[in-house]
Amino acid sequence: MSDRAENLLLALPGLLLLALAFFLPIGQMMLLSLSGPDGPTLEHFARFLGDSYYLGILWRTVRLSLIITAICAVIGFPLAYIMARVGPRLRMWLVIAVILPLMTSVVVRTFGWMVLLSRSGLVPELLRDMGLVGRSFGLMQTETAIVIGMVQVLLPFMTLSILGVVTRIEIRLEEAARTMGCSFLQTMRAVVLPLSLPGIVAGSLLVFTLSASSFVTPNLLGGARIQVLASSIYKSVTQSLEWPFAAAQAVILFVGILLVLVPYIRLSGARHG
Repeated sequence: MSDRAENLLLALPGLLLLALAFFLPIGQMMLLSLSGPDGPTLEHFARFLGDSYYLGILWRTVRLSLIITAICAVIGFPLAYIMARVGPRLRMWLVIAVILPLMTSVVVRTFGWMVLLSRSGLVPELLRDMGLVGRSFGLMQTETAIVIGMVQVLLPFMTLSILGVVTRIEIRLEEAARTMGCSFLQTMRAVVLPLSLPGIVAGSLLVFTLSASSFVTPNLLGGARIQVLASSIYKSVTQSLEWPFAAAQAVILFVGILLVLVPYIRLSGARHG
């Protein structure tokens, strides 16, 4: 048996699982989105794209995902840099601290935020005691609550993506920049940040796609008033029982994520030949 046949045989179980668990459901979802009482139709897509209510939900999903991605990058980059430059023992504890939330269910973590952000929770009470907000101030069922909860959920993905790149940056490059007269901030801007871009871009894509398709945290913290696209799909399936329309929304979300991922894949492929 040739090496190529052996490699194909080893990859076959994974390829079959991928076909059954990903391509088959995606194909069925696309067919369902085109189904109508009189045969294939695009009326479900036309309904979504012609209704300002659903376009508002789509824009809110994209806008919140961009905000969450930007905040994760701003917090995750310095955290990853510190983790890369400290000693091995402290780095191990920092890595454990970063990945520890991933070992807890997202429902449990979101419920904790619901307790903290509720009208009588710790955060609103603290802001009221400091005189920064009025007595009727509340955070639950707001976009701010969704952003806070999603940043906490997705920050480990951004941090670990950047950490893998920063640890490979030679410390001697930073020392050379400091020897040439650069300050710490100038060294970060001229040396570390450009070399960290692959990790920042990869982490941003991961956080954006996970945020855009997230359901549990936006649904629990935003409530019925602040809907994102995943919540709208769930509502179409469970409440109005409009499965073809829900499939059309899912296809729009899927295509939107592909439009974000494809340019990065092409650039990565070109960079690596």
